[in-house]
Parts: sequence; structure tokens; C-alpha cells
Amino acid sequence: MKKLKLLFLAVIALSAFNSFASKGKLLATPGVSQVEGSGGGGIVPWAQLAGYASEDEFSINGFCSRADVTDYSLDVCGAQVNLFNRVELSYAQQNFAVPALNTEIEQEITGVKIRLYGDIVYSDWPQLSLGVQYKSLDDGAVAKLVGANDTSGTDIYLAASKLHLGAIAGYNWFWNVTTRYSEANQLGLLGYGGANSNEKLLFEASTAIFLSREVAVGIEYRQKSNNLGLGEQDWQDVFVAWMPNKYVSVTAAYLDLGSIAGAKDQTGWYLSVTGYW
Repeated sequence: MKKLKLLFLAVIALSAFNSFASKGKLLATPGVSQVEGSGGGGIVPWAQLAGYASEDEFSINGFCSRADVTDYSLDVCGAQVNLFNRVELSYAQQNFAVPALNTEIEQEITGVKIRLYGDIVYSDWPQLSLGVQYKSLDDGAVAKLVGANDTSGTDIYLAASKLHLGAIAGYNWFWNVTTRYSEANQLGLLGYGGANSNEKLLFEASTAIFLSREVAVGIEYRQKSNNLGLGEQDWQDVFVAWMPNKYVSVTAAYLDLGSIAGAKDQTGWYLSVTGYW
């Protein structure tokens, strides 16, 4: 928890430099911040890179989010660097509270995403990006208790995103599909792998309609594996994102995370704030 607080303070301190924000992209096109640190939606990484940097700029972004469901809560703070709209570097610190065990699980995630092709607005075909996320638990006691094989792991994903201007009754329409290779249990918070080896190639998707230039409403879906045999279920959310300017975005969502470690019906809310510099 101490690391999370320090990272939160660092994110706030960066706001003093927001006058240097890059302005190269259209408003809202970078998306928001994902719970593993990457630019994207709340639970799904998207192909676009975090921040407003164009091909001759770089940007630094920071975010904090909280998810609160029936039996658990997840606090995340992180930062991203966008290098010339070609490479995204990200870091996130997750704190997962488990009141039933009177404990907290902390995980660090370091990521890199490379734009392979296209632009979500200006190219005919979708933007395509390749991402890698290395995840490591600070203490793997709970992961070992539930039968995980490892306390660290690497996810690899390929994402495609496209924004269609005026596509639905004059409103802008966005979509993203992501294919992920992963052995993570509940994002890695319950370790990696297990005796019940399951599907490792997973599907994720998001779509949204822009009600205005600043407000988007949408849904997300994230397929999950069941390596531990605890009934891990797919995740989904319904979200509203507000991006009033190129300095800040706010995302609120209703979450349905299914069953987590045997605790069923994990539903609740999510709130995230991202600052762009």
C-alpha cells in the first residue's frame, strides 16, 4: 500500500507540468487508462497509445483507479510514456484487498506497446499494436495457497482499434478487439498457471458511441481462463468516459466480474482519473 500511495503522489506532482501537454491527436482518441497500466479501456488494452503525442512529440501520463465489488476492492496507480506515437511504456502498481483473509495482494506490472500499423482515424484499416505486460506479485503466499504455479508471468497481446466518424446516426463509433496470450489468474493477482491448465489464448473486445466530442458510452468484455479450477469467469463492464479537454479524462463503470476465488456475483463500480502531460 505504501508504494501505491507514493505513486499516487508522483502522479499528482506531475500535474504541475501540464502546460507542456502534447496536443497532436484529436480529443479523446488516446482512450483512457487500463487497470494493468496500458492505454485503452478500463479492463481491455486498446491499440492506440496513451497520451496525445504525435509522431514528433512525446507525452507523460498518470492515472489512478478504484474498483469496488461485492467482496473485494482493487486500487491501481500508474504512469505511461508515449514516445513519438510509436512506443508506449507503462507501469502500474495494483493493490487488491481481500477482507475475508484480512490481507492485501500487491502486484507490479511493467508494459510496452508498439504501434505496428495505421491510425484509428486517418488510415482505412484499423490501427494495430503489439503489447507485452510483465507482472510480478510482491508476496505470492495467497497465489501459492490457491494452487498457482508461479508468482510472476508475461502476457502478450495484439490489439486492433478503429474510430468511425459519424458512422451511427451521425455519432462517432469506436471498436477494439484484442487477442491475449496469458497464464494469469485474475490478472495475475492469484498467480500464474495451475493444475487445471486451461485456454491461454483469450479474446477481449470494447465498443463505444460518442454522444458528443467529450462523452462516450460503451461496453467491454474480457475472456478469462480457469487454471485454478475456482470457476474464474469472464469480465464485462458498461462505462461512461468524459474527456473535457486534453489534460484529463474521467471514466466510471458498472462491473460484472463473475466469480473470484470462489466468491460469486462480484459486481460493483469502477472509477478512474487520467492526467495527460
